[in-house]
Amino acid sequence: MALPQLPQLVFHETGMNDSKIIVALDYSSAQQALEFAQKVSPEQCRLKIGKELFTSAGPALVESLAGQGYDIFLDLKFHDIPNTVMKAAAVAAKLGVWMLNVHAVGGSAMMQAAREGIEVVSRRPFLIAVTVLTSMSERDLQAIGIETPLPQLVSSLCASALESGLDGVVCSARETGLLREQISETALLVTPGIRPDWAANDDQKRIVTPRQAIIDGASYLVIGRPITQHSDPAEALQLISDTIRDLV
Repeated sequence: MALPQLPQLVFHETGMNDSKIIVALDYSSAQQALEFAQKVSPEQCRLKIGKELFTSAGPALVESLAGQGYDIFLDLKFHDIPNTVMKAAAVAAKLGVWMLNVHAVGGSAMMQAAREGIEVVSRRPFLIAVTVLTSMSERDLQAIGIETPLPQLVSSLCASALESGLDGVVCSARETGLLREQISETALLVTPGIRPDWAANDDQKRIVTPRQAIIDGASYLVIGRPITQHSDPAEALQLISDTIRDLV
């Protein structure tokens, strides 16, 4: 069954480029994140701030990096009652983030509330939903009572997100091809679990290379340690960009 087509909307585009790479700032302090930002540039990538870093550094870091010209993906995966999520989404939008997310398993009412929340700004951020975390396998899902096959579960959660007015989803790159066949080209597929051939897998289980992810239809690639732990992050970014340059 085909998933719903995403309506044409005006998005919040702030950056100086259209890089497909979102660097995950998996740091514990603002100083580490700011030092990394000095080693690369907004022309090369966008930046993702997750729970650990946001808990440590707060909104001030978001505003600081955005002030340097970086597009910020605020990866807090909101999942709560609709009213709480709506208010949190509104606050995030006012910070000037480029993208934020919620958990699709929070349900349609919650996702619709988040969409309502980001309308408080004239140029709203992208709003996407997490389908299934890339650290989880089908066996992990079965252990918590979810018997639905993983691809079918991801497809169902994606459909719910788009029907709720969201701009796309976070999904494993291994599900990207399946979803891209079912949804509009304008719907965003943001894919973590991306590892270049020369990088370690770490704790990601469902991974692919940057090039294969773009071929399969990914809109943006979330990549952390292969870049942030590289001796020369700018060089690592360049190496990855070179592998997908002819595809974007």
